[in-house]
Amino acid sequence: MRRFLRGSPVSPKAESRWHASPLIRISFAVHALALAAAVAAPALWPWALAAVIANHALLAGVGLWPRSRWLGPNWSRLPAAATARNEIALTIDDGPDPQVTPQVLDLLDRYTARATFFCIGDKAARYPELCREIVRRGHAVENHSQHHRHHFSVMGPRGMTRELQAAQDTLVAITGRRPLFFRAPAGLRNPFLDPVLARMDLRLASWSVRGFDTRVGDAARVTHKLLRGLKAGAIVLLHDGNAARTPAGIPVILEVLPAVLASAAAARLKPVTLSEALA
Repeated sequence: MRRFLRGSPVSPKAESRWHASPLIRISFAVHALALAAAVAAPALWPWALAAVIANHALLAGVGLWPRSRWLGPNWSRLPAAATARNEIALTIDDGPDPQVTPQVLDLLDRYTARATFFCIGDKAARYPELCREIVRRGHAVENHSQHHRHHFSVMGPRGMTRELQAAQDTLVAITGRRPLFFRAPAGLRNPFLDPVLARMDLRLASWSVRGFDTRVGDAARVTHKLLRGLKAGAIVLLHDGNAARTPAGIPVILEVLPAVLASAAAARLKPVTLSEALA
């Protein structure tokens, strides 16, 4: 890896270079051709404008698809080597939560399973000891932005950089470890994100299976959705923060996680952190 895992300084040579995806290259070409057409033949400007608008609509639509790779690299499944090792990744978002996260950690301990916690920087700053406890128990803390803003997907490069860098600084200061992965709030993004991630040497991670446990309070329904996609290479999405509650008032993750972990153990699937899956 180009950078150290524990917040060490990074040399300028260590920075990743951004490579535009095919869709982004096509978008550049559409804009250039539209401009050239409008200049060379002004009567064509309505068609040129329509082409640009259609291109922007396509980019916006792709940004609403969390698992898409059209805007750049995106981990929606573990790499082939990790899949061959029968590994899966449990990823837990929107924490830390002082009531839910400790119980999640105890469940993971019970099954000797490791997980990746995508933490919100602002929450981590409020509960730093809980973040440190996540790491102390062998799990990973990764970047889920500083404030989890609902309008993150329409931010420009400066706004995105501020959000990501603030979360990086917060999490490194608390845990002593530099996050290697980023998950966008709600998984939504725009074409500005990939160059920002490349400059910061962060990998975008989405998921392969989710149960919508922030909206669905029926634990059996959530469990069924998750178990259908539980196989080698899966990236499972759960939430310790903003978790929906069952009719009894229990956070859904606490009802669902034991079944997921038991099923993984029965299938000889090994829950690892995303950074461990890089090996």
